[in-house]
Amino acid sequence: MTDLRSGGTVRFGHTELPAEQRDALRKAARLEWATMGFLAVTTTLVFLVLGNSQAMKAAWIEDLLSFLPPISFLIAARIIRKPPSEDHPYGYHRSTGVAHLVAAVALTVMGGYLLVESGLGLLKAEHPTIGGIELFGSTIWLGWLMMAVMLLTAAPPVFLGRAKMKLAEKLHDKVLYADADMNKADWMTAVAAVAGVGGIGLGLWWADYAAALLISASILHDGFKNTRAAVSALMDKRAMTYDDGEPHPLGRQVDAYLRSLDWAAEARSRIRDEGHVFHIESFVVPAGGAVPSLEQLEAARKDCVAMDWKVQDMVIIPVAELPSEFLPGPTSGGEH
Repeated sequence: MTDLRSGGTVRFGHTELPAEQRDALRKAARLEWATMGFLAVTTTLVFLVLGNSQAMKAAWIEDLLSFLPPISFLIAARIIRKPPSEDHPYGYHRSTGVAHLVAAVALTVMGGYLLVESGLGLLKAEHPTIGGIELFGSTIWLGWLMMAVMLLTAAPPVFLGRAKMKLAEKLHDKVLYADADMNKADWMTAVAAVAGVGGIGLGLWWADYAAALLISASILHDGFKNTRAAVSALMDKRAMTYDDGEPHPLGRQVDAYLRSLDWAAEARSRIRDEGHVFHIESFVVPAGGAVPSLEQLEAARKDCVAMDWKVQDMVIIPVAELPSEFLPGPTSGGEH
């Protein structure tokens, strides 16, 4: 095993990463470390000016929760590099899904808690107050510092998120994608917190709770969306693109290639997404009922593996007829 910072070979299990993905992995790791450094500063600043604002409290907790995806990514990126073992014959790729699920559940639980707490505060009509602070010999309203800190912390996550999004596609990494998606939306948290604090200053006490509810709902939405995606992946949902937008096109490519072979009459595959890499089972009906030779099967398997770096394990199974009871339908393009 080589360190992510070095220039040597990097593997996911026994899959050697191409140069593009190797560089993307190193860049992603650097971005996640930079994200945690940024969060360490922002959470400290927000805590120092927290005051009695519920919106600021929600924003601070969201910043704390934002540590989870980078930590999950960095831990999983190291674990998945372990080669398959006797106890883990498929490798350790599922650690990515486990990390994704743990982070998603934490977001969901905390988002729900903050939503309830903010809602109760609004119903009880508790009026938050923001006092003054002595700074450089003058007394200023703490709300100005709160809003200044939130505005300062709004922009960097957006740029970090955009950079991570490009790398998530190259690595087929859904944890990195979820982190990037959350980063890109962080500016809304800052704006909501500023509006809540500004509302208190204008005498609109309810604006603070309304902003806190908005931030809490955003956290809960992220939690639900990521929990659903993580659970589906662990339950062997058919292989999707990195953003879960559509079935991964690799299934169509594999089936089209296998059907083009002169010894194959029909072919259909199911693909298991292990986290970054795919395990593919392809069922092929031989033309004329003639069983293909071992050389033909091995040549076809190697060509399929060469299609994409994500194809880690590939088996081709000659069958008399396609076992349609557990294969995706023909309208799905052959993906599972």
